[in-house]
Amino acid sequence: MTDLQKKNNKGFTILELMAVIVIIGLLSAAVSYKFMGVIDKAKVTKTKADLKSLHNAVLQFKMDTGRYPTAEEGLSVLVEDPGDVEGYSSDGYLETTSIPKDAWKHEYYYQEYPESGKPFVIISWGADGEEGGEGYDQDLYSTDAE
Repeated sequence: MTDLQKKNNKGFTILELMAVIVIIGLLSAAVSYKFMGVIDKAKVTKTKADLKSLHNAVLQFKMDTGRYPTAEEGLSVLVEDPGDVEGYSSDGYLETTSIPKDAWKHEYYYQEYPESGKPFVIISWGADGEEGGEGYDQDLYSTDAE
């Protein structure tokens, strides 16, 4: 091999470039898969924290007014005075002026006297926004919030 041939032989072949691109693609897919799992777990954690906060706000409403919100009133009484109760906090029961949504942007569901025998429960229907489900689609209840 001459010196001229040695100098021209310094580049990458198409096959080598393709192998590097495939390896980078596989690594990025693995990293993004792990990252998506972290995001889903964070959404569950955020929703559980919201459920606990809303549950405590309903309990405070009960302590102030002597009753739980009705099914018709739902969680709206936490930010809007129903007008027919004494002892309602003039600031409402949340730090916001609206009821938050769960981490998947779905409304929370307020239910009086659920099957558990508790006076009320607040529910997030999970990632799919529908009753039932498994994994991240599983329903989350304020009575189960840690």
